[in-house]
Amino acid sequence: MDIKYIIFDYSEIDKVNFDEVLETSIDSLRLSIDRTKTIIKWIGNTPSFINTITSKSVIYTNEDMINIMETAVWKNNTTYKDYQI
Repeated sequence: MDIKYIIFDYSEIDKVNFDEVLETSIDSLRLSIDRTKTIIKWIGNTPSFINTITSKSVIYTNEDMINIMETAVWKNNTTYKDYQI
């Protein structure tokens, strides 16, 4: 399975079509420690809506993302749902 990832500004979350990515909803998104960035992942062709996300990173591989998750920006991060009261 060839999973692909991008990181982008959380402020653009309204552009995500959850039917085309592996996350099921806003509640399952990973957030950076400062809650300004998020990640989405998919398998296969890049979903077309990704072209509308202006803050998107390059496309990362699974190995890339494992290394990124170990950085201070993401270490011990949580999901959007964890921030709900």
